[in-house]
Amino acid sequence: MNIKFAFAVNNNGLFQKKHYGDAEKYFIYQLKENEINFEQEIVNSSKNVDENGKHGSKKKGQAIIALLKEKNVNVLVSPQFGKNIKLINAHFIPVIVSEENPDSIIGILLKHIKHINEELANKSGEYMLFNIKNGVMKPAIKKLNK
Repeated sequence: MNIKFAFAVNNNGLFQKKHYGDAEKYFIYQLKENEINFEQEIVNSSKNVDENGKHGSKKKGQAIIALLKEKNVNVLVSPQFGKNIKLINAHFIPVIVSEENPDSIIGILLKHIKHINEELANKSGEYMLFNIKNGVMKPAIKKLNK
């Protein structure tokens, strides 16, 4: 299965304690032949969409969904997600990370890729939220749409 990841990073290429939609840019990675390789960097052109409205606006969430669907992304990786996680988990697998360096996450994702494959294959309305902490990826306990 062709899997693409979008890492939410700052201008220094590091994860930052910001909501996914507030990232400066996204690093796009692709799984090919049991390797996750960097594909491209894209500027978050939707970062300031509807920022005069309430935080976590649906309009901003939909703009980011469109931006990443255009790149055929399946998995979103970030230290935080905001209210729009309820929108995005219908389209992408969200993964919360506690590390700052994206390079440290690649090996963990690869090690647990079967869980991502299973989640993509068994989608039934909304994707499960995963957490990566201390080098291990686990499903989150909380429900997203409650």
